[in-house]
Amino acid sequence: MSKRYKKQNREVMKTRLFILMAAATAVFLVSCQKQEPLEESSVEAANDASFTETVFDDVFSTLDIATLYLEKTAATKVAVDTCPSIIVSGAEYPKSLTIDFGTGCLGLDNVTRSGKIIITVSAPRAEVGSTRSITFENYYFNGVKLEGTKSVVNLGLNNNSNMVMGVSLTAGKVILPGGSFVSLEFSREREYLAGFNTYYFWDDECLITGSATATGLDGRGFKHNITSALHWKAVCRFVVSGTIKFEIDGIEPFSLDYGDGECDNIATLSRGDESKDITLGLFHPKSPSGK
Repeated sequence: MSKRYKKQNREVMKTRLFILMAAATAVFLVSCQKQEPLEESSVEAANDASFTETVFDDVFSTLDIATLYLEKTAATKVAVDTCPSIIVSGAEYPKSLTIDFGTGCLGLDNVTRSGKIIITVSAPRAEVGSTRSITFENYYFNGVKLEGTKSVVNLGLNNNSNMVMGVSLTAGKVILPGGSFVSLEFSREREYLAGFNTYYFWDDECLITGSATATGLDGRGFKHNITSALHWKAVCRFVVSGTIKFEIDGIEPFSLDYGDGECDNIATLSRGDESKDITLGLFHPKSPSGK
């Protein structure tokens, strides 16, 4: 056998080996990105994300209501409800507010809350650079416990002359009665379209952008990026429009679309040609009250 033939044979074997390795790698990658149907893991992740979005948006609403009435009247009650009391510490800034829901009370919005939300305010909310930090003390929203630290900083006016708030959540958790939990961290910006300069909370509207990392009830890690700004209105319980793209460990990405602006509780999951509507709620579907 000639040296030239041997060399050609070795090159052919190398080529075949490379092709086999590439094919094996492709099969491995495809097997890792499972084509799970939307009604399984995707729906569970969307439920986890939309519910945590709702409860932490509710905390933001409580923060803004308490801050507004602190600055306007130094009231000892959240004037839009009958449940909590607000304890104000400090005559000058920084000030501390403790919003105390006691052992449990049903609000005018039919949400039962208990425990305390503790807020530290560095300066009036309209002052650029002012910060508000939120922590929880045995705080529950409709039977689920919230943990974490939420921070809000005034970033000033953007190019549209709208006020922008930077909002971050660290070590966030939503803990169901059985002990299972969704963990969440995010970095967001809220651009006020309306209502920022009034002392009437319910005319507030924001566009929300940013991203989050989380772990669902099933233990799977996932990321979600807001690909079309979420339109939030204080008068609506759920986000009215906007899209979030989900990337879940081992599952092909999909999107959650909150709709076209209607104040309703319907959102749509989609991946390729497949889509499915889900119903948003004030209880997690896997909590006892959510079944």
